[in-house]
Parts: sequence; C-alpha cells; structure tokens
Amino acid sequence: MADEETKKSERDLADRKFYPADQEAAFSDRASPDTPQTRHPAYRLAFRDTDFLLRDELRPVRFQLELLKPEMLLDEAGVGSTLVMYGSARIPPPESVAEALEGAKSLPEPERRVVENLAKKAKYYGEAYKLAKLVSEKSIIEDGKRQFVICSGGGPSIMEAANKGASDAGAESLGLNIVLPHEQAPNPYVTPYLSFQFHYFALRKMHFLLRAKAVAVFPGGFGTFDEFFELLTLVQTGKMKPMPILLFGKDFWNRVVDFEALADEGTINHKDLELFRWCETAEEAWEKIAGFYQLDDYAPPGSEPV
Repeated sequence: MADEETKKSERDLADRKFYPADQEAAFSDRASPDTPQTRHPAYRLAFRDTDFLLRDELRPVRFQLELLKPEMLLDEAGVGSTLVMYGSARIPPPESVAEALEGAKSLPEPERRVVENLAKKAKYYGEAYKLAKLVSEKSIIEDGKRQFVICSGGGPSIMEAANKGASDAGAESLGLNIVLPHEQAPNPYVTPYLSFQFHYFALRKMHFLLRAKAVAVFPGGFGTFDEFFELLTLVQTGKMKPMPILLFGKDFWNRVVDFEALADEGTINHKDLELFRWCETAEEAWEKIAGFYQLDDYAPPGSEPV
C-alpha cells in the first residue's frame, strides 16, 4: 500500500520533486551513523545549526526571519489591518489607584509625586480598554480579512488594556514583545497564536506599522516617544501614506513636548501639527477613524458624521 501511495505521489503533476526541509531533516536523523564526522557541528544541516545561525555574520538572515515569520503567520491568520496602540508600561489600572496612593503616603515627596502623577493617568488605561473593545466589537471584515485588529506591544499597563479590551469583546489581538535583559512576558490577554517575540527593535517597529490603518498613542516614556515620532517622521516625509494618528492626553503631551515651539522655531512646519489628532475618549478616537475611512455604517450610536 505504501509503495502504491509513493508511486501515485510520483505521478502527481502538482507535487514538487524536492522533499520539504522537515523530511530531509528526518532522513538525516535516520541515516547518519554515529561517527566523529557526524558528531561534529560542521556536519549539521545549516538550518538546524543554532550556533551557526547566531553568528554575527548571519545577522542579515536573522533580520529576514524576523520579518518573514510574523508576516506569514498574520497572513495565514487572516489579519488584514490593525489598530496599533502605543503607551506606557507603568500607568496603573483604575482599580489599583487607591492602593497605590495609600502605599505612597510613606514615601519621600519626590517618589510620592511620581506615584500620584501615574495615578492621574489611570483614566487612559480605561480609555485604551474601551477603544480596543469598541473597535473589536465591530468585527469589520473586508476582502475576507479582519480589519482593525488590535495590536499592542504585548506588555503591561496600556498594552494590557488594549489586549484585554479585545479579549473581552471576544476578539483576537496581537502582541509584539521584545527580548529585554530583565524578565518580561506577554500579558495574558494576547491571543497565543498572535503573540510574537522580537530580538530587533527595528523589525518590531516595522511590524507595528506594516498593517496599521490607525494608531492610538497614550502617555508613555522613551519607547512610546520613539514609536510615535518615528511614525510622524514616516508620514511627514511621505514614506507612509497618511492615517489617523490619535494622541490621547493633551495636558500630558503639551507638558512634556512643546509642539508649537518646534513649529515656531522652524524645525517643523505648523502644518505638520495636523499629522495627529487630539483625543480624550475612545468614542472620539473611533469617530476620527470612521470619518477618515468613511465608515458610516460603523459609527458609534448617536455620533455625528465627522
């Protein structure tokens, strides 16, 4: 029977004549006798030789692998586009604020002030959650693919709120984690088969934007600044087409970045300040997205056309 199946396969015009790599690896395992030559690392198949793949000279190959793996898996998962959500890993959820403030009472004044400032921003955890849930509940499908799938950095705080909002809406969401020297892991709300880990920041940032149709930016630190300003630069210079860039927390951002001063100094144009839109609520953000893409059928109940 096996011989008959083999012969049938050999006559199949659609079948390729080369064995796939996993079969070749199995052949190698079965056929190799135990000798000094076969035990030496030089004899390993190159694609199974981790020591070889981790050499400095193989960095271009590793770049390609980090580009290809998420791209291929997202295609297979039917993810057409994403709503990317950037923000701090330190802002507490609203339900943790009282405990955090109580614990801060005994701290030195500078440290207590930091806790209080973070607590004030807890509302953005709530808005990130609501935006992710609101968008996920709409279940927009186009060309057979899911659109505006929630995508976060996969970590805690604002990122967790994004993935949790999607999860509570019964939807899948992405998490793009990065390897860091300190221990970290994906938050529990990321869909397991859409949870990716990156070695290279550059490739991770590229995947944030490859499928992005809108980006919501919440108060954050160096990482959020890096991602936000790179996005602005890509759109400003014409390397990316315009999209809704939604900036939450006007008081925070105007305190830490003087956008008007940049324009007054001439290092950007005043028109560049129109690349992003201010938001304070999830509903505002979705109205701007729906208006940009003329998604009248998906507007929140009672909202006005944008």
